[in-house]
Amino acid sequence: MNQTTEPLISILETANPDLLSVPTHADGPSGTIPLNVDLLLNAPSGTLFGLSQNVGMGWKPQDLKGAEILLLSTHGGLRADDGTPIALGYHTGHWEVGLLVAEAAHEIKRAGSIPFAAACTDPCDGRTQGTAGMFDSLPYRNDAAMVFRRLIRSLPNRAGVVGIATCDKGLPAMMMALAGCGALPTVLVPGGVTLLPAKGEDAGKVQTIGARFAHGEITQEYAEEVACTACATPGGGCQFLGTAATSQVVGEALGLSLPHTALAPSGHPIWLDMATRSAKAVLRLHQLGLGTANILTPAALQNAMILHAAFGGSTNLLLHIPAIAHAAGLRRPTAADWTALNRQVPRLVDALPNGPRNFATVQVFLAGGVPEVMLHLRRAGLLDTSVLTVSGETLGTCLDWWEQSNRRRELKLELERRDGIQGSDVIMDPAQAKSRGLTPTVCFPTGNLAPDGSVVKSTSIDPAVVGPDNVYRKRGRARVFTTEHMAIAAIKSHLIADGEILVLICGGPLGSGMQETYQVTSALKHLGFGKNIAVLTDARFSGVSTGACIGHVSPEALAGGPIGKLRNGDLIEIIIDRNTLEASVNFVGEGHIEFSPEEGAALLAVRPPREDLAPDPLLPADTRLWAALVQASGGVWGGCVYDTDAIVERLKSRVSAS
Repeated sequence: MNQTTEPLISILETANPDLLSVPTHADGPSGTIPLNVDLLLNAPSGTLFGLSQNVGMGWKPQDLKGAEILLLSTHGGLRADDGTPIALGYHTGHWEVGLLVAEAAHEIKRAGSIPFAAACTDPCDGRTQGTAGMFDSLPYRNDAAMVFRRLIRSLPNRAGVVGIATCDKGLPAMMMALAGCGALPTVLVPGGVTLLPAKGEDAGKVQTIGARFAHGEITQEYAEEVACTACATPGGGCQFLGTAATSQVVGEALGLSLPHTALAPSGHPIWLDMATRSAKAVLRLHQLGLGTANILTPAALQNAMILHAAFGGSTNLLLHIPAIAHAAGLRRPTAADWTALNRQVPRLVDALPNGPRNFATVQVFLAGGVPEVMLHLRRAGLLDTSVLTVSGETLGTCLDWWEQSNRRRELKLELERRDGIQGSDVIMDPAQAKSRGLTPTVCFPTGNLAPDGSVVKSTSIDPAVVGPDNVYRKRGRARVFTTEHMAIAAIKSHLIADGEILVLICGGPLGSGMQETYQVTSALKHLGFGKNIAVLTDARFSGVSTGACIGHVSPEALAGGPIGKLRNGDLIEIIIDRNTLEASVNFVGEGHIEFSPEEGAALLAVRPPREDLAPDPLLPADTRLWAALVQASGGVWGGCVYDTDAIVERLKSRVSAS
C-alpha cells in the first residue's frame, strides 16, 4: 500500500477551472403534466408534487397515468456496466440484485405502469462471524423490516410492491415487511444462489480454514487457493441450504414467490426471467384485486413450516417464520407446533449440510426445487393446495402446471447432462428418502438446562457418534465460556479435550444480540476430533452448522436461565432420539457425584449464577434496546419481534407502579 500522504491542497482545491462554471437555472422538462379539475381540487399536495418530481427525474409526462409499482431491494455495492466492481457490496447475495430490479422495472414500464425503486441493503453473517459486527445481525432484521415498511407507506399511491432479496437477514426482513401489506398486492423475488467452484471448497467449509490451519490439517498454500475460489460466481446466496437458501424456500412455500423461483442461479437468464414474470404477476394481482392478506393465511403458514421440515432447513427460520406470522397478524407457531409437525413430515431433500450426499442448492433447483418437493407432499396428503399464490391461482393449479411442464423435464435433464446426477437422488419420495436414511431434521431438547426449550439439527450429527438405534447419547464434562472469542481461541489452541461439552453462554439476545456462532460449530465439524464434542449455547447457529450443536437454550443465561449456573467439570447428559424427535439436555453430575435430572434441577435451583455473567462489553446500545423490546414481546420462541401492544402494556404497568 502506498503510504505517501496526499497533499492537502489536492483535497481542498480542484485543478480543473471548468468545474467552476456553475449554472443557476435550467429549462426543465418539456411538455405538460396531465392534470384535471378533480386532481387540482381534491388531490393532496404531495400527489401533485410527486408528478412534478417524476418528470423532473426524466419520466415522460404523457406516461404518468400508469399504476405505481414499488421495487424494494437489498441491493448493495456499485457495478460498472460490464459487471466489474466500482464499490464492493458486503456480500455476493446483494451484489447482482440490482439486475433483477432493472429487469422487473423494464417489464413494468412496458406494461404502461410506473416503476419506483428503493433499497435498504443488508449485512453478511459470513463476513461478521467472530466479530462485533455479529451483534447487529439479528437486530438488523427488525430494523430493516421497519425501514421497508416505512418506504412502502412513503409512496402514497403505490399499487403494488415487488420485494427482491436474498440472504440471511435481508430476505426475512423483506418477508416481514411484505407480510403486513394487507390489501396491497406484493410479490417476493428471491435473489438466487451462487454456483459451486469447479474445484475447491464451498462457502461453508471454507470458513474453517483458520481453525484447520491451527490444527495442522491444511497448509497455508491450500488455504490461499480455496479461499480464492469458494465464491465461484459474483452473485447469489451461499451454495448450501443455510438460512439464506431456506428463507428462499420458505418465501415460495408461503405463496409469496412464483413457483420454482427459489434457489435459481444468480446472473443467469433463467434467474433474470423470474424478475420479468414476477413483475407481470404483481400487475395481475392488482388487476384481480388480490392483496397479500389473500395469500398469507394460516394454511399458507402451515405449508411453509411443512416445506421447512421436508427440506431440512436452517434452525434460524424458527425465529423468522414466527416473525412473518406476527407481521401478518397470524398466530405465531410455538415449539410444540414445530415438534408435532417435524414428527409428521418426512425429510425429502438431500442438500448441504444435511446429506447424505450433500448436493448444492443450484442442483436442488435443477432437480425441481420447491414445487418438486410439493408434488411429493401433495401425494402424501400433507399440503393444503387450496391456498392462493402470487400467481393469482391456487397452489394446486400451480402444481398441476409444474407436473406437466417442459421446464421441469428439461432442467432435470440438464442436471443429468452437466453433473451426472438424477433429480430423484436429490429430491426423493418418502419411501426412497426413508430407505436412504433421511430422518426429520429439527428436534427440540428440553431438560433441567433448557426448561423453556432449545433446538438441534439432529440429522447433522455425525453418524459415527449415533447409536445403531439412531439415538445420540453423550455424557461429557462442561467447558464453559462466556464469549465466543474465548471459545474459538480454546479450540485453535488445542485446549478443548475430546469428549467434552463446550458450553457457550451470554450469547442470547441480552448478551450478544443472539449472535450466530458458526465460527465455533464449523471449526468442530471440520476438525478430526470435532464429532466427539457437543456444543450447548443460548446463542444461535448458522444454517450450515452441523454436529451435536444445541442452541437457543432458554431461558438465556442473562435472563436467569440455569445454563448460566454451569461450572467447568459439571457432568452433562444429552440424549437425542432421531426417530421420535424426543430429546433432553440435563445437568447430572458434580465432581465425582452423579445424580438424576430431577436432583440436578433441584441443585441448580439453589446454585447461584456465575459471577462472570455479563453482556459482551462491545454490545451496542442499539442492540441492548432491541433485546429489551423482544424480551417484552415473547422472546426467542416468539420470533424476536416487536409486539407493540405488549411493549406499551409493560410501559404502562411500569408507570402505574411508580
